[in-house]
Amino acid sequence: MSLAEATAGVEYIIKELVTDDDEMEAFLFSLGCYPGEPITVISHIKGGCVVAIKDARYNIDTELAKAISI
Repeated sequence: MSLAEATAGVEYIIKELVTDDDEMEAFLFSLGCYPGEPITVISHIKGGCVVAIKDARYNIDTELAKAISI
């Protein structure tokens, strides 16, 4: 299941990043988004979602959310 399909308020563990785009993968790593890391969708918004990774919150678009497998 991708992060775009996740239920808001539930903590998930990232299984893998599903992308062939090295730049996107590097960006996700810079946010602390890598396999084994817990992630929580705070809310779904038009065009993406708000997520909590570690002690930070980020607004990510749908394309990024679909690249994160949980």
